[in-house]
Amino acid sequence: MRYQQLFEVKRDNNQLAYIPFVLLGDPTADLSLAIIDKLVESGADGLELGFAFSDPVADGPVIQQASLRPLANQFSVKDGFNEIAAIRAKYPNLPLGLLTYANLVFAQGINEFYKQASQAGLDSVLIADCPVQERALFSGSADNHSIESVFIAPPDANDETLQLIAQNSQGYTYVLSRKGITGTEVAANQASSDFIRKLRDYGSAPLVQGFGISEPEHVYQAAEVGVDGIITGSAIVKLINQHYNKPQDMFDAIGHYAQTMANAAHQAHDKRKEGLINVDSRNNQATAVGYGTAS
Repeated sequence: MRYQQLFEVKRDNNQLAYIPFVLLGDPTADLSLAIIDKLVESGADGLELGFAFSDPVADGPVIQQASLRPLANQFSVKDGFNEIAAIRAKYPNLPLGLLTYANLVFAQGINEFYKQASQAGLDSVLIADCPVQERALFSGSADNHSIESVFIAPPDANDETLQLIAQNSQGYTYVLSRKGITGTEVAANQASSDFIRKLRDYGSAPLVQGFGISEPEHVYQAAEVGVDGIITGSAIVKLINQHYNKPQDMFDAIGHYAQTMANAAHQAHDKRKEGLINVDSRNNQATAVGYGTAS
């Protein structure tokens, strides 16, 4: 319900949702929680959180490098759930999602993993290396513990796959504007309005664009084709990589960046109205379509 409430508020205020991603326990457990506070203070509308993993196949070198710190500190999945519980206690209405990998779920036991996720207060789990066709491995336990399953919609998916994603992704759908791995080294492409419209037509939950979103211009382009929110990850993690030995510098850099991106998300539609973004009739149509079956 937290996602539904968030996207309803954003729709009513003609804004995109801003959802930053960070790794739990990075660079330390205490600093990780302080980073969360800085992101919320700087305008984050929700959070996408990650567990450090030794083989993060969907992540680029920035997040791979960051993963080494929690792993070296023996920051466990249990520690991660404890941090999530602390975040939930402090921010009871903030949507919290987890982006993780199947091996971490299997290692805990699927049902036990989702039980812990629910007890910690998570809203959603996205398993980055689980295509929608393999959803049955996890969906039963997710549903039993009231965890929404989020799936990735890649730009090269065929119509059958897009329909499966739209029908099964809950809370939101993670839209990729390009293939590949996370990272700011390769900028986002502007998602196709036809791609967005297909997901809408198939009844998708709200559409949140990620991978390569690192600058306000990327946010405005996302607004142009009619997505409902944006996720930034590698750009923030890169700041942590650069400044973690000087925490105050790290907090200042993260706060400035997050506020810049949050402002862009919250003002993107206004900038479009002011004529600062080119919008064609197809994009207008995509934006006007409803929000689907979010729950």
